[in-house]
Amino acid sequence: MSEQININPESEIELIDEVKLAAKVILFNDDWHTFDEVIYQIIKATGYNYEKAEAITYEVHNKGKAIVYSGELAKCIQVSSVLEEIQLRTEIQL
Repeated sequence: MSEQININPESEIELIDEVKLAAKVILFNDDWHTFDEVIYQIIKATGYNYEKAEAITYEVHNKGKAIVYSGELAKCIQVSSVLEEIQLRTEIQL
């Protein structure tokens, strides 16, 4: 005998919305910006301390890209926008 599961459509929509809101900002390396410019912009975009922003900058430099921020999509869009103010290349992944 199979068990029937009733799903509330409203709770299903909420779950889908929560999944859609989870995102991350990827920052890509380039040959135009100095380390200090990138570090400063990461601090401005995220509020991270200097050491964390510097670590991310070195990861971008050494690996070609790094996750700068992960969280709600709205905040990711905001972080990405600030990074792009100085023409840093970013991508938001869901």
